Amino acid sequence: MSAMTYSITYGGGEIPFQISFSKRKSLEISVHPDKSVFVKAPEGTERLAIEEKVKKRARWIKRQIQYFDQFDPRTPSRKYVSGESHLYLGKKYRLKITEGSENNILLKNGFFISTTDSSKHENVEAILNEWYRSKANLYLTKSFEECWAKFKLNDTSKPIVKIMKLKKRWGSLSKNKTLTLNLDLIKAPKECIEYVIIHELCHLVHHNHSPEFYRLLERSLPDWVKRKHKLEMALI
Repeated sequence: MSAMTYSITYGGGEIPFQISFSKRKSLEISVHPDKSVFVKAPEGTERLAIEEKVKKRARWIKRQIQYFDQFDPRTPSRKYVSGESHLYLGKKYRLKITEGSENNILLKNGFFISTTDSSKHENVEAILNEWYRSKANLYLTKSFEECWAKFKLNDTSKPIVKIMKLKKRWGSLSKNKTLTLNLDLIKAPKECIEYVIIHELCHLVHHNHSPEFYRLLERSLPDWVKRKHKLEMALI
């Protein structure tokens, strides 16, 4: 049976949670790394009884959610001056900024940026961000095509891919099957990019984070936990 979604009110906010029933003897509450709350309950358990259990564990649930908050997509603020390091595909490269007749960027053992006005840090930032966007459009699209070739199922249609800045997620899959990837993924290791794409592709089959979803993710990418942890620590 597919999971059903409910919510309780706690501390002035809502705690949404999913319930699935099975032939088990006890009730289990878990918080997943994406901060979704999942309740496994014995068949026949009344919803009100489940809600009471969730309310009793609400403080613990909030603590777990706060713990996982630290792993949200984050790219620490960096300076746009010579000597500062910036990331590309999981590796750090130092900036070397020079004055030139035009704005240009070259990656060779570091970011070599030529700018018409090296005194303006925002000018350097704009040049580097435009370079990131260009590389993201090429590499993330290519990585998606490779993942799709390995993942695709006979009864699923290929999603449309969009690349843009996301504040809270590495990726998302909409109801109309548009897969959006966070532009900042271009700074993450290649295997982490593959993990995010495969994770979202699994949502074509399972729209929530049910046990069935994680079983599919495990079959599709057996080392997904390792990759996820690497992604969480990669952009520090």
